[in-house]
Amino acid sequence: MIELTLIGIGTGNPQHLTLQAVDALNAQDLILIPNKGAGKDDLAGLRRQICDRAIRGAGPQIIEFDLPIRNEATTDYRRRVDDWHDAIAEIWWQNITANLPDTGGKVGFLVWGDPSLYDSTMRIADRLLTRAAFTISVIPGITSIQALTAGHAIPLNEINGPVVITTGRQLRDHGWPEGADTVVVMLDGTCSFQTLDQDGVQIWWSGFAGMPEEITLSGPLSEVCQTIIDTRAQARADHGWIMDIYLLRR
Repeated sequence: MIELTLIGIGTGNPQHLTLQAVDALNAQDLILIPNKGAGKDDLAGLRRQICDRAIRGAGPQIIEFDLPIRNEATTDYRRRVDDWHDAIAEIWWQNITANLPDTGGKVGFLVWGDPSLYDSTMRIADRLLTRAAFTISVIPGITSIQALTAGHAIPLNEINGPVVITTGRQLRDHGWPEGADTVVVMLDGTCSFQTLDQDGVQIWWSGFAGMPEEITLSGPLSEVCQTIIDTRAQARADHGWIMDIYLLRR
């Protein structure tokens, strides 16, 4: 039996760990840490720092593995993602079987933010269920949405108002979601807010939300749009990567 635990670790700040997450880290036999390659290796380093800070004593074995690169040549977006997830699941399986005894054990993955929110770790884990006797448990973590609203000291919603959580791709392709007072946008690598009618729209933007490097900008979209674009580009150049999120309200 292999017990797989997906542990939400917040936005990379060790102080975001819940007591439940700390206990889960200490209970594992093996922890697998993905390495996304040159320029993003500090993401793996942050996970190791969290382990060093939270794990007591000798602790579990910690193994880093290289993530495969998603094939962008295929025009079908869903097919690209599915193939990529298949490849990741195969690497998980190889590392689990190489580092656990035949009798099984406990394996943990540190998941940025909350494993349930625009994250495919649970979908990848489901691919392993046919390989062996697996159980999957999930430890929730502080989401980037919570870090965003806390960083700007704003509520997520208007009084009795609806909120839509979406992606940059959806905002760019389909515009402002119908019926939404407030829109939270994640996974936006192209600053899709610049495609909107900016009149009357406020934006609250955070890069590296909740981390020591956090950058927060806000104001009327028509006034701060270019500043956010330029700031994001510079931050990505400085760090080699960026995780950002923003809230729009009109």
